[in-house]
Amino acid sequence: MSTDLKAQLKADLTTSIKARDELKSATLRMVLTAITNEEVSGKESKVLTEEEVLTVLAREGKKRRESVVAYTDANRPELAARENAELEIISAYLPDQLSEAEVEAIVAAAVDQISGNGVTGGAAIGAVMKIVQPQVKGRADGGLVASLVKKALNS
Repeated sequence: MSTDLKAQLKADLTTSIKARDELKSATLRMVLTAITNEEVSGKESKVLTEEEVLTVLAREGKKRRESVVAYTDANRPELAARENAELEIISAYLPDQLSEAEVEAIVAAAVDQISGNGVTGGAAIGAVMKIVQPQVKGRADGGLVASLVKKALNS
């Protein structure tokens, strides 16, 4: 039994192949391969849940963002454009990203929640991240979340 998102990816791949859309076909094949690799990794094969498929998609999107930066820094605009186009295709399947202000509000609420516990230092960062991560998973960059948590705890 496959997830709805995985089924949607397969259906869109079929459509893009029929439409002879090489970029979208290649990108969706790559994403489906990453999902399959995740399913067969480990000791037992398993069908990924919707959340796990979103995690794979987010990881692939992050790879594309990093590649765009690397290709831009290396003065390779044609490769950066290709990666950016792939990122747009992948982003269409991801939930809407939270703005920095929305993440700050979630972090502030989590800091208020743990502030009465007397937790400080690294334990405070871990406690806040434990509260924030489930709320922003797949909808905000982990680096941004971590920097906002550290900023909120240091102020």
